[in-house]
Amino acid sequence: MHRLDTRVAGLAAGFFLMISYVICVAGDLLFEHRMYEAWLKLLPGFTWLTWPSFLLGLIETFAYGIYFGLVFVPLYNFLQNRLSAQQSQ
Repeated sequence: MHRLDTRVAGLAAGFFLMISYVICVAGDLLFEHRMYEAWLKLLPGFTWLTWPSFLLGLIETFAYGIYFGLVFVPLYNFLQNRLSAQQSQ
C-alpha cells in the first residue's frame, strides 16, 4: 500500500488551514460571525484584528498543519504497515 509523505501531508494541511483561516476571518468581517473568539483561544498572541495579528494567525495555522503532518503521517504509516502485515498472514 502507498505510504504517505510527511512533507506533502504537512504542507497540504498547512495550506488548508491557512485558507480556512482566511475564509473564517473574511466571514467574520462580512457577516459579523463570531469565529474570531475561537481564534483567540487557539492562536497564541492573536488579537482581533490588526495586520500583525492576522499575519501571526496565518503563520500559526500553517504551523498547526506542519505539526499535523509530523504527527499523523508516521502514525498512519506505522498502522498501515501493521495492518497490511496482519492481513497477509
